[in-house]
Amino acid sequence: MKKLTWALVLAAWLAGPALAAVNINTATKEELDTLPGIGPAKAQAIVDYRKQNGPFKTVDDLKSVPGIGAKRLERMRADLTVGVPGPAAATTAAGGAASGGAKADPRTGASVAKGEVRSGAVPRAR
Repeated sequence: MKKLTWALVLAAWLAGPALAAVNINTATKEELDTLPGIGPAKAQAIVDYRKQNGPFKTVDDLKSVPGIGAKRLERMRADLTVGVPGPAAATTAAGGAASGGAKADPRTGASVAKGEVRSGAVPRAR
């Protein structure tokens, strides 16, 4: 029984990184290449676009990358995130809170950028 328990723990630990969403603002070309429908050329296009235009505000901003359309984006949407800015990024030069940026959805913990609409609403507990 102990062997089965350890095997399940090990499997869950190894599967953890595979289940994590890829942050399109920090991912390397190699990490982007693991996404469905993204090969080395598209991964490089995403990195190049990000270098030229700055971080993505929403996952939908990926449609601005040449070669990534609505269908390709929908295939990989569940595997993507834009991340949550750290404390330094969340403050302005004046020391106040920033007015925009991504925040964690309190119901799901998922990263949601200001103005981003998520499909698949989570039902509220009654």
